[in-house]
Amino acid sequence: MREIIIAAILGVVEGLTEFVPVSSTGHLIIVGNLLKFTGQTAKCFEVVIQLGAILSVVFLYWSRFKGLFNFRQTKGFYGLRGWWLLFLTSLPAAIAGVLVYKPMKEYLFHPIPVVIALALGAIGILLAEKFRPTPKVKSLDDLNWRHALSVGLFQCISLWPGMSRAASTIVGGMFSKLDRTIAAEYSFLAAVPIMFAATAKDLYESRNALSANDIPVFAVGFVVSFIVAVIAIKTFIKLLGKWTLKPFAYYRLVFAAVFAILLWMKVITLID
Repeated sequence: MREIIIAAILGVVEGLTEFVPVSSTGHLIIVGNLLKFTGQTAKCFEVVIQLGAILSVVFLYWSRFKGLFNFRQTKGFYGLRGWWLLFLTSLPAAIAGVLVYKPMKEYLFHPIPVVIALALGAIGILLAEKFRPTPKVKSLDDLNWRHALSVGLFQCISLWPGMSRAASTIVGGMFSKLDRTIAAEYSFLAAVPIMFAATAKDLYESRNALSANDIPVFAVGFVVSFIVAVIAIKTFIKLLGKWTLKPFAYYRLVFAAVFAILLWMKVITLID
């Protein structure tokens, strides 16, 4: 029963944080340590609940994904043009991941670099809100290859744990003259291919850590993550119609301070 409760809690954390600019990685590190849920099985579990969060985007934006198979449409976010835009956005991070994953794993996949990333990401969000150009793109159908590539280059920043993929891509979109809400929605859509690829890779590498006994726990985390992510995405989009990203930046600064205190108190262990 304890494992089921832990799975549900972590599913909530993943669902709430994956697609908003606050770093799901940092939150899962803290909550996982507080719940004493660490190790190889925990890493595999995090991959599974991440998959639940990814599928929430497919569920919410099904019409958009279905449109990618409308090859008769040559304009807008449809067919080959839509696939081309997603490819351009995914390419930089895919290349960077292959080239720098090992040194990043060695030097950045630890609590102190995560704390630094949380704080730097917050500053980046505040700078983006202060200096962002006037939005000119107010529909996903108005995206062009320059916007897609720019967002993809910013997505590379999220390879540093704690920076947040959502924060990096939304800020990248804003600097590319995308409306804040459109930047967020494209961030969600662009997350699917690269996160699916990363999840498949991680699941394959963690296959030996899986057992039949884990299925109920993993299933609970998966379902909870999916449901909570659906609610979180819909709420986030509504909030962006009224707010800027500044509240999320201030939250990140507070969260970074809490993270640092827990690290100093040795509540948090190193990331293996």
